[in-house]
Amino acid sequence: MATLAEPKQDFTRLPDLDPAVFTAPLKRPDHVGEDWLEPKQTEYDSEDDAIWDDLFARQMEVLPGRAATAFLEGTEKLDLGRGGVPDFGVLSEELDKLTGWSVVPVPMLIPDHVFFWHLANRRFPAGNFIRTRETFDYIQEPDVFHDVFGHVPMLTDPVYADYMAEYGKAGWKAMRHNRLKALGALYWYTVEFGLIEERPGDIRAYGAGILSGPTEVVYAVEAESPNRIMLNVDRVMRTDYVISDLQPTYFVIDSLEDLYHQTVERDFDRLYRQLDPGFTYANTAVIDVDHVVNRGTLEYTLRGGRGSGAKPV
Repeated sequence: MATLAEPKQDFTRLPDLDPAVFTAPLKRPDHVGEDWLEPKQTEYDSEDDAIWDDLFARQMEVLPGRAATAFLEGTEKLDLGRGGVPDFGVLSEELDKLTGWSVVPVPMLIPDHVFFWHLANRRFPAGNFIRTRETFDYIQEPDVFHDVFGHVPMLTDPVYADYMAEYGKAGWKAMRHNRLKALGALYWYTVEFGLIEERPGDIRAYGAGILSGPTEVVYAVEAESPNRIMLNVDRVMRTDYVISDLQPTYFVIDSLEDLYHQTVERDFDRLYRQLDPGFTYANTAVIDVDHVVNRGTLEYTLRGGRGSGAKPV
């Protein structure tokens, strides 16, 4: 069986990074080691806890019927609405019993190879800070709410949990081929902005970037502007994406098992040899091989998106 994972790599320790591999240059804070882990989780104050509670309440008003069943069940299993920023130790104990995962604090975005290593060992790195009231609606760097509320509930599902671990192992293969950009597109269109058709016509969000924001969850599953296209891994890994606005295109899976099989059973060595260094398709493109669920009007994007004040319709 062809596999997404790198079968011969030892992940018991942080593997050495080949100097020929390009990764984003990030300055490591003096107080963290090579693993980039914080010595302990931040001690959040009452205002931080209130921000978490308000963010949680706002999301839970819009997510029923729009969020994937696995996500909603995950929030209940982990009791993320118990009040205040969750304690990572308690959260990890509960998550470990379900799928063998834990949540670990990191100071900021961390280097790709370190991120992959933690995922391969079933550790999810979460930002050790929370947004302020001034950045309540939008924050550029993922905080503890995005990371824990958006990502962690899905890790209670065994199939998805295995997918994430395999993705971590796959990162080292992508680096060996210098195709991190392509693998990043797969992460973007599944883990961050993925949709799932749970029943015919019932499309819901499982991606953390959608689930942690009130506007995008409605836009992604209901608006006429975006394209919704069934997932094709080869096509997705050739597709550009938007970082700071709503997506012009979303990709849809039939099931979490479908996601796992499309990726873990794909021969990525062969795919990487065929891929160009840059993206082939624009984020608005619909191409002849696409199985289109909704051909979007692209009205929101064509009107200029967030910066123009266009309505997400």
